[in-house]
Amino acid sequence: MESEHIVDRVEREYTITFSRRGADNAALGYATASAKAPGGREADAERLAAVVEALTGKKPRIRRMKDGTIIIECGKEHLEGFRRYTEFAGAIARWLEETSR
Repeated sequence: MESEHIVDRVEREYTITFSRRGADNAALGYATASAKAPGGREADAERLAAVVEALTGKKPRIRRMKDGTIIIECGKEHLEGFRRYTEFAGAIARWLEETSR
C-alpha cells in the first residue's frame, strides 16, 4: 500500500507492506523509516506513525533495532482503518480474502 502525505511541511511517499504471519495467520504490515528523510530516521518514523494514527485512529508500534533501523509495525486494526478509504478498500478486501485460511 503506497500513500503520499505532507506532515510538518515534509512531503514523503511511504509504502507499508502487509503479509500474513504466524500460526494464527495474523495480518502484519511494516514500513522502514528513512535515514535520508528530513530529520533522519527518528523524525521520519514519528511522521509516518502520525499519518497512520490520523488515518486509522490507532498509533502503530515503532520498533528500534540494534543496527539503527526503525520499523513502523501495523496490525489488522490498522488495515481495517485503511479500508475506510475508497482508494484502498478494494485492494485490501481482495488481499484479505486471498490470504485468509
